[in-house]
Amino acid sequence: MTLTQVWGVLLILIICPLLGGLPLTGWIVYALKRRKLREIGTGNIGVQAAFYHGGTLAGILAVLSEAGKGIAAVMMARAFFQPGDSVWEMLTRGLFHPETVISPSATWELIALVALVMGRYWMGKGAGTTNVVWGFVFHDVRVAGLVFLIGGISFTILRERSAGRIAVLILFPLMLALLHPHEYDRIFVAISLAMLIGWIYKKIPDDLDLRPEAGQADSEKMFRFFRGDKAMISLDQQLDTSKVGQKAATLSQLKRWGYSVPDGWVLPPGDDSAPLIESLQPSPTSPLVVRSSAIGEDSELASAAGQYETILNVTSREALQQAILRCQASYNLPSAVDYRQQRYLPEASMAVVIQKQVSGAFSGVAFSRDPILGHGDAVAIEALPGAASRVVSGKVTPEQYRVIVKERENLPLPSSPTQNAEVVVEGEGDVPQKLIRQVAILARELENRYHGIPQDIEWSYDGEILWILQSRPITNLSPIWTRKIAAEVIPGLIRPLTWSINRPLTCGVWGEIFTLVLDKRARGLDFNETATLHYSRAYFNATLLGQIFRRMGLPAESLEFLTRGAKFSKPPWRSTWQNVPGLLRLLGRELRLEKDFQRDYRRYFAPALAELSQSRPKIGRPATLPHFSPQAILETIDFILDLLKRATFYSILAPLSLALRQAILKVKDAELDAGQTPEVASLRRLRELANAARHLLSQSQLNNVESDRDFAPTLFARLAEIPDGDSILKQFDEFLDKYGYLSDVGTDIAVPTWKEDPSPVRELFAQFVFNPPSDSQQHSSTQKSQRKTQSSLQRRLDLKGRVTEVYSQLLAELRWNFIALEQICLDAGVLKQAGDIFFLELSEIRRFIAEEDRTIAEELAQLVQKRRSQLEQDRQLETVPPVVYGNAPPAAMLRIGVSEPSQQLQGIAASPGQVEGRVKVLRNLQALGEVDKNTILVVEYTDSGWAPLLARAGGLIAEVGGRLSHGAIVAREYNIPAVMDIHNATRLLRNGQRVRIDGTRGTVEILE
Repeated sequence: MTLTQVWGVLLILIICPLLGGLPLTGWIVYALKRRKLREIGTGNIGVQAAFYHGGTLAGILAVLSEAGKGIAAVMMARAFFQPGDSVWEMLTRGLFHPETVISPSATWELIALVALVMGRYWMGKGAGTTNVVWGFVFHDVRVAGLVFLIGGISFTILRERSAGRIAVLILFPLMLALLHPHEYDRIFVAISLAMLIGWIYKKIPDDLDLRPEAGQADSEKMFRFFRGDKAMISLDQQLDTSKVGQKAATLSQLKRWGYSVPDGWVLPPGDDSAPLIESLQPSPTSPLVVRSSAIGEDSELASAAGQYETILNVTSREALQQAILRCQASYNLPSAVDYRQQRYLPEASMAVVIQKQVSGAFSGVAFSRDPILGHGDAVAIEALPGAASRVVSGKVTPEQYRVIVKERENLPLPSSPTQNAEVVVEGEGDVPQKLIRQVAILARELENRYHGIPQDIEWSYDGEILWILQSRPITNLSPIWTRKIAAEVIPGLIRPLTWSINRPLTCGVWGEIFTLVLDKRARGLDFNETATLHYSRAYFNATLLGQIFRRMGLPAESLEFLTRGAKFSKPPWRSTWQNVPGLLRLLGRELRLEKDFQRDYRRYFAPALAELSQSRPKIGRPATLPHFSPQAILETIDFILDLLKRATFYSILAPLSLALRQAILKVKDAELDAGQTPEVASLRRLRELANAARHLLSQSQLNNVESDRDFAPTLFARLAEIPDGDSILKQFDEFLDKYGYLSDVGTDIAVPTWKEDPSPVRELFAQFVFNPPSDSQQHSSTQKSQRKTQSSLQRRLDLKGRVTEVYSQLLAELRWNFIALEQICLDAGVLKQAGDIFFLELSEIRRFIAEEDRTIAEELAQLVQKRRSQLEQDRQLETVPPVVYGNAPPAAMLRIGVSEPSQQLQGIAASPGQVEGRVKVLRNLQALGEVDKNTILVVEYTDSGWAPLLARAGGLIAEVGGRLSHGAIVAREYNIPAVMDIHNATRLLRNGQRVRIDGTRGTVEILE
């Protein structure tokens, strides 16, 4: 070391600490502003000058003075340890040629900065950050540039102040080591400098935690930007549920939608609460409330109501700090931990919501659907004068109100239903009725906002504004079950055996279709939960289907479509694009549908049906049963079930394909011929036979037969007596051989087929003989020339008919094999009466036959009796709800909440035309009575088996169904006006009542 360098060491160790402690910044600000910076904030005069006077001349000069200290320290070391350079070279070498700075000079430049920082802390009580930053720029601009680039991202964009400072302290020595890996002494000093500054940060307070003086607008903006603390999250911002919890995110969403939500702030998990506390000023006149917003709380899966602590009336900053700590600590309470474990909720974290407390004149809670009934149009409200805490505390009995908010039929779902609802308040108390109405409408409005999911709303009214304190899903009303669509696919009362077969078939095939579109996004969806039975009737899981539809990219109102028939809006392009591959796969299957069915028909269906018709037990001939063992019959049943799974795919996709193509091509129903569908084809053939029979009988013979009350048997007896009558009877038997697989309910194997019980067909045949349909009722669409698009759609309709034929034939074969199995069980005394086997599930039948245990047989007998009784109870219900929320309510509660009909009911237009007539309500086909063209049939559902009856009526009203349902097809075949989807029609309309139906507009007008 030279003498010059020795003098340099002494000067660096003496002058640099003095330079660091020199209060140049304070002198400049005092000279220009007459302000003493040591009396402001923490006394860190450098930071105070930057933030309190940053936009002024004093602030600029103060920052430049601090930067000059760091530059001077570096230049001093360079002058002694790298002599011979001009002043310009010393100034620019680190900036433009950092690689020419020799190692001894570079090391001592960093030592000079260390000395400067030590003096800055000892005498100025500051960290010397500005000194070091500018000193490092002149020391090695490449290192400084990289650190500014990387560290600036975390400090200004991510706004993580603490993490940003630590990152910068790590980055300086790290970047230096990467660029100069062999200069160990230089790296060591750089690490020492970083550790020194880090230690000083822990010793001095941070001025960014304090606020600028009132009125310092520019300083306030700079203060907020550089503070960069997430604790200042407001409910006015769009919040992420995964970061701040469902409660905070929902309140934020409601506030941005324009609802009255008290102003509030959110403290995310792990954030420092001090800046937020310092920014708020709670007082006795402006109290705050502190509430939890844990991850998973107030979600569709769990409410966590009462599990975490809410602190009211927070009136000071000290109390606010304690309230936040108490709220956060409640997350780890044993009861809260147990609750999360019981609900299988993840152990995540808790955000805290701080809001202005509302001084309520009246407060309460509202459920947009009655959580006890689980159905109907009632909003349940509990309210009291005073704050909301009185209602939810459980210490005071609130006033009970029940408000019927019924939206009028066939009108679009609004964001505000006030113009589209009938509101009736039940209950009286101190709370004004007008306010109760307003709360009820708000509750239903929020349910609509959240796409039909029932909401639990906490509210408070301060005399002027109705405030929303929270809104969350009612967890016990999930999932939502709907009869819409399900009632058409699987109509009527369902017995256990039918359901144990239909449910896995239907759910399984729908699952395959959805998985085809969703691919990997189908993971986590349990397609077996697609459907269930309530009151012995099929319901679809609207909640699950809504999730599936949304994953498929359909709009959020999927749930409303399934439960109320709301129209879809245009799906967003991003979700549509995301589902393009899956939609293309589905489109490919749709385009190949006809070709695939023809292939499977030749390969599987036709050979199997031929084999089954030859080998099945003869219907009604028990003597042939010994040739069939229970095990052999079960093997045949399994064989049919394998075929049914394949056929179910076509039975689902063929109608969907037809409906989509018809909607796209805009072909009217009247332009198509449904002659290939079994129910229509069978009626046409029966009508032809009736025409032939009528020509064999004289008018006097017709009159004599018609005068007989039981004229159908008399007609068949007379035909057997006249010439050529045997030919008609033989053709009728051939008709039963061909169409005998049809039944009153084509999808229910518990219902006898025409082959087993031909009496309904014989009666219809007699009706056609004596009252033939007019010429106008003949199918005329076949006489018209068809466009190319119409011809293409006709092929799809014909395909649907062929699929229905195969599917119905397989179901009939399945039924006949179960009847054979039942006969064996009846002979063995296991079952007591015909039809018992349909009250057992398939798995129970398998178990009994496999184990042949007499104890199991006794259990099954008791089970059959219990299920028969339940089915009869369900049959006696006057009505069942179209939508069930959560688990099905007891049958005794179904009468509650059903409103009386208006004079006009709105449904789906299914067959055009107008007609007036007398209502005849039919719940089954056992007691038909007189039905003529003046009769308006009112039924729960329609299926292929109802076709003979519908052909005799003047009009049709059905509780469920659509334009492509069996009843609609038959009604159009005979030009009978029909309206489908009139909820509770069999209860709302009475026998003998005169009504007018308009099958074009889909309306039913009650005239009497």
